[in-house]
Formats: sequence, C-alpha cells, structure tokens
Amino acid sequence: QVQFVESGGGWVQPGGSLRLTCAASGSIARYDMDWYRQAPGNQREWIARIVTEDRTIYLDSVKGRFTISRDNNKNTVYLQMNNLKPEDTAVYYCHGDDHGASVWGQGTQVTVSS
Repeated sequence: QVQFVESGGGWVQPGGSLRLTCAASGSIARYDMDWYRQAPGNQREWIARIVTEDRTIYLDSVKGRFTISRDNNKNTVYLQMNNLKPEDTAVYYCHGDDHGASVWGQGTQVTVSS
C-alpha cells in the first residue's frame, strides 16, 4: 500500500505563506487526494480535494487563499497556503482515496502567530 509523508509545515506570521508537500511512496494516479487539518480540541476538518481529473474543490474558509495541486510524475501533492491566519493553525494531513481505499499521512504542524 502506498504511504504518504507530509512536509513543509512550520511557523509563519499572519499574512504569510507556506507550501505543504505530500510525497507518496508509489503512484498516486488512481487516488483522489485531500488535505485535512486538525486544530487542538477540534475534529479533523477537510479543506481541499483534487481528483484524478485535476478538478479541485475547497472549504469555503480557505477558498481563494489555498491551492491544491498534484504532480503524478513525482507522486506528489501540494497545498500552497497564502494569506495565512491564526485560525489556520493546525496539524495538516494528506489523504488519498482510491475507490474507497483510504490512506493517511502522519501530519505536519502549521502555526500562524505573531
């Protein structure tokens, strides 16, 4: 089974940007890919999806600020996050869905504060 490893998290001031990377151990061509996040004390929240045909959908609160993309040749999914806000602070997780087969990464911490 393919495994996902997220990277690119860290600390950033409000208004700043980060790009998260989800690297897969194998082909992601069959996977619809998502990013989720989980803030302390909150449930895990879906924020963005890119399907195999490259269509994208977003949670309203990140629309226009976050961009999900994929490079199947590199088996990698990205989340470009701009104009970050303190409420974006969370652990961010990569998730893949291959016709019901679900795979999660281990998460990467994003902290937005001044």
